[in-house]
Amino acid sequence: MSTSRRTLLTAATGAAVTVPLFGAPAHAAGFDPRPGSDGVGDPLFPTLGNGGYQVDHYDLTFDFTPATYDFTASVTLHARATHDLSAFNLDTDGHTIDSVTVEGRQARTALTLGQSGQELTVTPQAPLHKGAPFTTTVRYHGNGKALRAGLTGWRFGTDGGFASAVQSSRADTFLPCNDTPSDKATWAFHITAPKGYVAAANGELTGKDRSGDGSTVWHFALRERMPTELLGIAVVKGTYLYGSSHTGLPLRHIVPQGREDFYAPIVARTPDHLAWLEAKFGPYPFSVYGVHIYDGYTDALENTTLTLMGTNWFKDDAAGHPTYENTMVHELTHQWFGDSVTPHDWQQAWLNEGPAVYYAALYSEERGWSRMADKMQATYEKLDAIRASDGPPGLPKALGGTNIYDGGALVLYALRLHVGQKKFDRVMGLWPRRFKDRTVTSEDFIRHAVEVTGERGVDRFLRDWLFGVRNPPLTEVAD
Repeated sequence: MSTSRRTLLTAATGAAVTVPLFGAPAHAAGFDPRPGSDGVGDPLFPTLGNGGYQVDHYDLTFDFTPATYDFTASVTLHARATHDLSAFNLDTDGHTIDSVTVEGRQARTALTLGQSGQELTVTPQAPLHKGAPFTTTVRYHGNGKALRAGLTGWRFGTDGGFASAVQSSRADTFLPCNDTPSDKATWAFHITAPKGYVAAANGELTGKDRSGDGSTVWHFALRERMPTELLGIAVVKGTYLYGSSHTGLPLRHIVPQGREDFYAPIVARTPDHLAWLEAKFGPYPFSVYGVHIYDGYTDALENTTLTLMGTNWFKDDAAGHPTYENTMVHELTHQWFGDSVTPHDWQQAWLNEGPAVYYAALYSEERGWSRMADKMQATYEKLDAIRASDGPPGLPKALGGTNIYDGGALVLYALRLHVGQKKFDRVMGLWPRRFKDRTVTSEDFIRHAVEVTGERGVDRFLRDWLFGVRNPPLTEVAD
């Protein structure tokens, strides 16, 4: 994604038209500057994100000191005003703001408490026109272990380093940003790590600059669009392991120093996982992939191009099966469902988690480790009570529940029984190709399923499963 331009080209008149960056006098015809909203109205997080602009590109510089957890940083946002804009907000939490400029000119700022963190209100020296591209640079510093107004996205390991795990609303603990899944942007990272440590980030490593004190600035570029909730940066004592997929896709993994022999055969399973999923969804949607294994994290998270997993995952089950591969497949599935095709708001999260749970269960079944029918039947039997307490899969009252995860997978399982395997495979295979790099809703999925299957009754079927207060019958009516 190119950086912002000072002119906006239009073909409407067949000529280039200059759009003023800063506002004309307030009385100018049609010019009505007003502040951007302090939220985008997400059903589960009403004040998450900000109105009045869309970000095209983030450029983050981050200089971290292990053990003390101090950092200095700057971020430049290349954005575009979506209405005449007198002021706008950034989501931030726990940072000391040193300066803010808009197009290189000092801006006025105010820092206030928000619902899930803090709100940084930025007032440019003059209002911005609708459609005008502009850059905002924030210089700031802080400490990774400082108190935050909301939850933190920092995860600390025994090595004195950190990894980021920011889903769903914790990217603002690393940088001022527009922290909503509906605003996807390209990214550049410049992360300083001292001697003995490596840096990691989403996207491709584009270069390294070594300094006289032994530290290194690592440069990364993510050329595909990513929302803030999938930010994956780290400074750790790790080792990079490299490889490629069956199609030549570059693979890079980060594993703990001194444990390379243990983790190398584990991450070497990734090409097979990729081949299995690409046969179902088409080409992997990004330019690089890998797994970051870190003892400072105990869950698994699908950060774009760089899945984060805790060291605690990697043990065989009681029967000796490497069922941690199910989790690897789950997170890799997210690269299509969630990372490339992203829910527009958090109430659509079943579109992330349903496919990830479903295909991890299918992978396990094909290897004889478990039976999907048993898992789905168990989910079916308890989902009515969960619908009543937590909401149905398509209308959850909060994130992280069984209704979104196993309940979302059950919706897909029921759809497969209803329309048959061939039509189901087409629905799921075409979805990430049709909506690549975009944000989507349940309504988009319903329309897509109807169009692909050619069955108008699928509309009512999916609405009952996604939004109903009780489970519909789980029956197979097609082959």
